[in-house]
This record gives sequence, C-alpha cells and structure tokens, in this order.
Amino acid sequence: MGDTARRESALRAAPGIRRAAPAALRAAPALLRAAPAVLRADLHPGRRDPLPRHRHLGRLAHGHIVLVAVLLGIWDANHYENLMRPATGTVSLLVVLQSAAPVLALTRPAAALWLSTAGLALTAALTSAVSGVAWPWSVPGIALHTLVLLLLALRVRPAAAVAALGLSLLTGIGAVVPHGVPALITLPQGAVFFATATALGCALRAARVSRTRLVEQEELTAEERARRALLEERGRIARELHDVVAHHMSVISIQAQVAPHLVVDPSPELRENLAGIRQNAVDALTELRRVLGVLRGDGTEGDAAAAVRHAPQPALDRLGELLDNVRAAGLDVTAATRGATRPLSPGTELSAYRIVQEALSNVMRHAPGARATVETHYHRGGLTVRITNTAPARPGRPTPARTGTGAGQAGREPGHGLLGMRERTAMLGGELAAGPTPDGGWEITATLPAPLDPKDGS
Repeated sequence: MGDTARRESALRAAPGIRRAAPAALRAAPALLRAAPAVLRADLHPGRRDPLPRHRHLGRLAHGHIVLVAVLLGIWDANHYENLMRPATGTVSLLVVLQSAAPVLALTRPAAALWLSTAGLALTAALTSAVSGVAWPWSVPGIALHTLVLLLLALRVRPAAAVAALGLSLLTGIGAVVPHGVPALITLPQGAVFFATATALGCALRAARVSRTRLVEQEELTAEERARRALLEERGRIARELHDVVAHHMSVISIQAQVAPHLVVDPSPELRENLAGIRQNAVDALTELRRVLGVLRGDGTEGDAAAAVRHAPQPALDRLGELLDNVRAAGLDVTAATRGATRPLSPGTELSAYRIVQEALSNVMRHAPGARATVETHYHRGGLTVRITNTAPARPGRPTPARTGTGAGQAGREPGHGLLGMRERTAMLGGELAAGPTPDGGWEITATLPAPLDPKDGS
C-alpha cells in the first residue's frame, strides 16, 4: 500500500514538474543571451558607480575602507620585503597598486576589479621562483582582493559578480598550472574568501534593491492615494453643484409652464417660446440626472443614503442649524457676522457652508475640548469665512486614512479635510489660508469672490 501511494503521489506531481521544467528551459536561453550585455555594462573599466552613503555612518564607512586598504597594503609590502629580501621595485609597485584598488572601488568598482586581478596575476608570476612561500597569493593580497570583490558585488548585478569571482579563481589557477609549487595553501583559502565576499555582496545588494523598490512603491501608492482622494473630492463637489443647477433648471421649467396662465390672452408666439424654454429646461434636467446617476454610483447604499444624496444642498441660511448640531455633539462654538448680509450665488453659498462644516468637523476630531469661532464677513468683493479654535484640552484621535470621516455627529458627509476646502475655494477663484495660531490653536480663512452688484448699492 505504501509503494502504491508513493507511485500515485509521484504521478500527481509529475505534471507540475513537467510544466515547471519547460518554463525554466525556455527562460535559460534568454538569460544566456542577456549575459554578455550585462557583463559588458557592469564590468566595463570606465563605468563609474560611487558607493552610496551609509544610512547611519554616512561617509565614515568610506574612511574605514581607505584605512583598511592602507593597513593591508603596509602588511603586504612587509610580507614581500621579508620574503624576497629585498622586494624588487616592480613587486613593490604592484603591492601599492593592489592596495589602491579598494580605494578606487569606492567610485569605479569595475576598474578596481581589473586592477586588483592584474596585480594578483603579475605578483604571482614575479614571485614564482621564491621557495617556501604559500603560493600563489599572499594573505594580505587575498584580503585586499576580497574587499574589492565585496565592493563590486554591492553595486553590480549577480551575473557580473559571479563572473568577477570566476575571473579571480581562474587567475589563481592560471598562475599555478605552469609551476610545480607544492605549497598551494592560499589558493583554496582565497577561493573561500572570494566566494564568501561575492555571496555577501550580492545578498546585501538584493536587500538594498528590494528596500529601494519598496520605498518607490510606497511613494507611488501615496501619490495614487492622494490623486484618488482629489478625484473623489472633485466628484463630490461636482455632484453638489449639479444638484444646485438641477434645482434651478426645475424652477425655470415650472415658471415657463406657469407663465402663459399669468398673461391675459397670450399670443401664439409667446406660448411657443415659453413651451420651447420649458422643453429645453426639461431636456437639460434629464441630461443632468443622467450624469448624476453616473457620478453617484449604483445606489446600493439603501434608502436612507439615497435620501441624503438627493436632499437639497445646504446654503448659508442653514448655518445656524449646523452650529446647533455641533453644539449638540459637544463642541463649544460661537458665530459672528460682519457686513450686510446678502444672497450670494448657490455655488458660493454651498462652498462656504461646506468649508465651515469641514473645519468644525476637524476641530471635533483633532482638538477635543477646544472652543471654536465662526466669522462670516460680507464685503464688496465677496465673502470671507474664518474658522478658529483654541488649543485642544486633550489629544485628538489619530488621523484616519481618509480625512473627514468619523464626523457623523455634525451631520456631515465625509470629505477630505483641507483638500476639499482648497478645491472648493480654487473652483470659485478664491483663496484659502490655513495654519496654527500663536496660542496653539488653528485658523482657516477662505475668501470667496462674489462682487457686489453696483445696482445694490454699497
């Protein structure tokens, strides 16, 4: 039974293995075709790729690398000086160049690789006649080249890093093959250190690339969220203004229908013109309702929500009702009016009402225990609305992802805080200023243009 179960399991897994294997085989030729281009780009000697600043150490890490390279260079020079008694000028020059390779790798890692590899090969060739040496590399030479491979792997793609590792190992093997030196201790040691440095550098680079991509994705997500919030707010403003226009079109239609009955013996031309006005108003109202149906969605929120959506849009004459609602919710708010009150355009009154509503909701949410003041100033240029609040008595609730939510106490629709206020003000060609006050409170001032008609007097 056990063998039968294993065979059945193998048969069930076989299709998945067969599907995965061709996919890997299909991807292999593409990777092989791309490898030469990757190697040419990443290992080109002229390629400049400065090592980024460390998140915590800054440029201090670069200074440590330079210091380590200098110390290893001194160690390497003393090693060959004691070995060759004395070291030739060519070997000393190669030691200096090899110790300079990690410093060069801070800005040009590919050029540093070629310099360090050439130094390893030439030093091995020049010291092959010296007996009693752990050949082909010295211990400080291995350390210097390991540092170069690590700095290279941090900034090139894994394929290029593996190619650099293979080139380094081939350099050691190529130096050993023509010579019958028995003490090949440093070749396997160097291979281990080189492979470890390459693997570590590739892992650190992968982590850094993943972190960078995550940050970029978070920035894109934040931008998309802000753009979506802006579009939602504009859609909400558009719905409200459509409601205002639809109301006026309904009034025009009714007046055009009633007008013939207010005139004694109206002429056929008058009846025809009024009928045309009424028909145009009805057609426009139908189109508005169709657009509103699209803007409002599928209407699946229930009858109560639908009733809220289709309710008449508020104006400044309902400001007292709004203040009563927020007082009932626990906010201490006072109101003051300056200038001669006069009717404004429906869009201006609606925007002023919504700005006050949003500002008071923000006070309730972010400044619990504060006192608020709402001032409306009618002047020749239009209307200025100023909402201020004192410092909060206790910490407010954390800001939700969608600002404006959670203010149902005020009987308001959810909005997007300052974003919605700015959109409404900009739509009317006005100005909005918002910021903290010296006493720790907050102030919002919106100036909405509505020039006074000269016929209305001063």
